[in-house]
Amino acid sequence: MKEIQLTFHKAVTNGPAIAPLAQDSVIAGFPSPAQDSFSPEIDLNDLLIAHKEATFFVCISGESMRDAGILDGDLAIVDKSLAASDGDFVIAYVNGDFTIKQLRLDKDGKRGWLVPWNKQYPDIEVDADDDFRIWGVVTHVIHSMKKGMGHDK
Repeated sequence: MKEIQLTFHKAVTNGPAIAPLAQDSVIAGFPSPAQDSFSPEIDLNDLLIAHKEATFFVCISGESMRDAGILDGDLAIVDKSLAASDGDFVIAYVNGDFTIKQLRLDKDGKRGWLVPWNKQYPDIEVDADDDFRIWGVVTHVIHSMKKGMGHDK
């Protein structure tokens, strides 16, 4: 069982990350005839980064979040300026280690858990005795579908 390991990188947005945007959506069923219709370009910085100065990329290594679709080798986009809410995926600092988990809070907000999305890993209950901080809220996860194209190529 491999626990999550994280590597942090500051988001660099000093130039546009532009790609053409297909005008029509893509259907995940039977294919339709291809169309050469593209709308204006889209800047991935505008799409993925709301708060430039507070956004970081975090390289994910480990299996504890695989059932949430966050896989070993993925790249999480994390915004440190956002307040975490119940159900958010967060980067948390707990007793000397960073981890990515889903934040769960009880109704009065006095008890919290960091929940992995892999049944092989236990929930982490957080209480006043723990050295605990929410480092940032995960806003997006980039998952490479082609081998050798991820952050660790």
